[in-house]
Amino acid sequence: MSIEQPQQQISPRKQKLGALKQFVLFNMIGLLNTLVDFVVYSLLVWAGLYVLPAQVISYSAGMVNSYVFNSLITFKGTSKREDGYKADRGRAVRFILLNAAVLGVSMLLLYELTKEAGLGPFTAKLLATGVTVVLNFAGSKWWVFKQS
Repeated sequence: MSIEQPQQQISPRKQKLGALKQFVLFNMIGLLNTLVDFVVYSLLVWAGLYVLPAQVISYSAGMVNSYVFNSLITFKGTSKREDGYKADRGRAVRFILLNAAVLGVSMLLLYELTKEAGLGPFTAKLLATGVTVVLNFAGSKWWVFKQS
């Protein structure tokens, strides 16, 4: 016979502050991810690689950085289960699926902005990154690292 403690109700104000804190942390880590992404992207484009394969490689480098730091800092403890291994594996799969979708959006935006709108590869990258940051945070918070 076990006695379960009732779950504490969190006030809407505290929930909003918690979400804001997560968003700030997510974006601070995102700056590091973006730095990794932009450095790799710049080197690859400078070396003559076309923007789309350069985007796949550079985004993947930033994605690895993102998963590690957001798991350890931003969303730590939000996916706790008794079978922690399965929770982590499921989270990793959701993270990969989300980032594959966000990568697809960023590639579509890069293509449209460089080929159709005539922007340079770095301006296009900056604009695409602005859009995908919001998509990535929403998916991370409410799907990848959701409270179980």
